Amino acid sequence: MADYKVRTYNNIAVTGLERFPREKYEVASEIQHPDAIILRSHKLHGEPLPEALKAIGRAGAGVNNIPVAKCTQRGIVVFNTPGANANAVKELVLAGMLLASRNICQAWEYVRNLEGGDETLHRQVEAGKKRFRGFELSGKMLGVVGLGAIGVRVANKALALGMYVSGHDPYVTVERAWQLSSSVIQSSSLDELLSICDFITLHIPLTDQTRHSIDAERLRKMKQGAVLLNFSRGELVDEEALLEALDSGWLHAYVTDFPSARLKDHPKVIALPHLGASTNEAEENCAVMVADQVRDYLENGNIRHSVNFPEVILPRAPDTTRIAIPHANIPAMVSKISACLGEAEINILELLNKSKGEAAYSLIDAEGPVDPQVVHRIQSLEGVLSARVIK
Repeated sequence: MADYKVRTYNNIAVTGLERFPREKYEVASEIQHPDAIILRSHKLHGEPLPEALKAIGRAGAGVNNIPVAKCTQRGIVVFNTPGANANAVKELVLAGMLLASRNICQAWEYVRNLEGGDETLHRQVEAGKKRFRGFELSGKMLGVVGLGAIGVRVANKALALGMYVSGHDPYVTVERAWQLSSSVIQSSSLDELLSICDFITLHIPLTDQTRHSIDAERLRKMKQGAVLLNFSRGELVDEEALLEALDSGWLHAYVTDFPSARLKDHPKVIALPHLGASTNEAEENCAVMVADQVRDYLENGNIRHSVNFPEVILPRAPDTTRIAIPHANIPAMVSKISACLGEAEINILELLNKSKGEAAYSLIDAEGPVDPQVVHRIQSLEGVLSARVIK
């Protein structure tokens, strides 16, 4: 019998599923009582979360299809794969800038609708090409909103194309800052960045704070004739205000991976069917990364790249019993957990505790075996979300 059960939704790349050794894992789409779920775009909202569920792995960056708050309340760790699809999205952003600046989609559609023989076609091409005159990327200013894994790659590659680049991200990590070219200009605010750039590309998550970040007021602050690109989430842009800016000629074009009924046929909109991570390479990278994260959590209790719990990585000590405890970030939790072990005369050899917002996580290596009753007492503590001994 397998030690762990993993339920899959969507088509997860085989290269990722192969990371689960068959002697320890049962992996399938119809598994009952799973320890973990791995998915891509399947929506879990409204679905009951299995009682045994410990982790959900999203083979991608966005987790809007997962009830994260509900998972946190249950002590279920939600993983994503930031950076695994970064190159695929970066290349599509660059393609979007080229499509918009040279009016390629409109020109292609014009040629496809021409009729007649080669001589007639040639005359029509020469007569119509001036309608699609565009502009070059070299020498233009690109504004990158969000300097995460994707934003940094877009910024660096745009420099290589001869563009000037300005970036804005008040929460940029040290790791990403090291990766970012020193030639990227820092904008102190989003409004400042919008006012100086010919192209704006969005690479920020969708939250209550970022919804409609690009609204009517901010669209008016953009340079006339600018191109807006959105490969993050459609709701970052106020669609009503966007259509007004396009219809008035204030914006040259909008390139997005998130079509809507009103946007898809607009002559100044290039709407793609959510192609950002749709490459074989990106799907494999995401599947491998999420499988490794879920496996490390189930087998060792380590947390890497979770959206709702802190990163906690503790090397295994030999001849110990490991206890993994997701809990609320409230005072005296560690001392109460330690007291339960102390009362049972169990010695703690290693303990790592970290917090993230309202959630916290403790990983303990105890000397010798731990009686299930001790774990039950820990789990019954107010604020403890779950507790398990890792085999």
